[in-house]
Amino acid sequence: MVNEFLPEGKLIVYTHGRKYPRMEEYANGTGSCQKLPLVVLVNESSASASEIFAGAIQDNDRGTIVGRRSFGKGLVQQPIDFSDGSAIRLTIARYYTPSGRCIQRPYENGKDSKYEMDWITRYEHGEFFSKDSIKLDENLRYSTGLGRPVYGGGGIMPDVFVPQDTTGVSSYLIEVSNKGLILQFSFQYTDRNRAKLSEYDNEEDLLKYLRHQSIVEQFVRFADSKGVKRRNLLIHKSYKLLERSLYGNIIYNILGREQYIRYINQSDATVKKALDILERGEAFPKAPEATPIIEDKKDDGKEKELRRQVALLKTRHSSSTTRQSA
Repeated sequence: MVNEFLPEGKLIVYTHGRKYPRMEEYANGTGSCQKLPLVVLVNESSASASEIFAGAIQDNDRGTIVGRRSFGKGLVQQPIDFSDGSAIRLTIARYYTPSGRCIQRPYENGKDSKYEMDWITRYEHGEFFSKDSIKLDENLRYSTGLGRPVYGGGGIMPDVFVPQDTTGVSSYLIEVSNKGLILQFSFQYTDRNRAKLSEYDNEEDLLKYLRHQSIVEQFVRFADSKGVKRRNLLIHKSYKLLERSLYGNIIYNILGREQYIRYINQSDATVKKALDILERGEAFPKAPEATPIIEDKKDDGKEKELRRQVALLKTRHSSSTTRQSA
């Protein structure tokens, strides 16, 4: 897919392993979108092929990456079949972006729990909510074609950070989500009202209908019947998120994935930021501005005095040489 956006000869990705020679993939120049403004969205769930795509676009300065640091999954695995029908996947190499960054997040033998808990650790350290919470290793600093700094250490760091919005999150929302009650209610509501809901062929008309059906109140009663007690203050705090999830699932059940994505994107902060970048014509990255060298005026006097003394020493040396020659 990334070949569609890169000009001929641009490196897309390469693989390399301890006993696996470097293998490179280049764009062949047949892409139909080579000059199209491009913004790529990533977050902590973006992994594998999506990270190869984002890394190639970023390192080649082809577009802007928006969102949060990606997952960090970039291993090359070779399947080995056994005679009993079973098989294993043996890791033989890793994926690297054009600048040389390893996509795979670090792991060590005997420290499986640390690797498995990395996603939660990043959450607890505030990485999803503040760019300043992300620790960048200067030893893993690389440069794009234009000289923009990018960092390794696992995953793809976005050019534009968009924090995760937790404004409406409450313990009530977390509980009903973890128990799968939002999905259960959405399926059951859809099945009970399929004939009526099927009368609408787009999400706008379907939404107009749903907004007059007290969907959230119906859900709260359903959750109560499943053991999650009504908590009015928390429900009020999470009302918009509950409504968004319930409406979204019903739209998905009736109209499909495309209409669901269109609805969800309307209130997605990352999508809004991407649209803003495109509308302002800032999708194509620019080379970093050179840092101006500011002279310290306080040292002007010292510098002049140093030059005077050097000139004086040269004069004395010249005079001494002349006398010796004479």
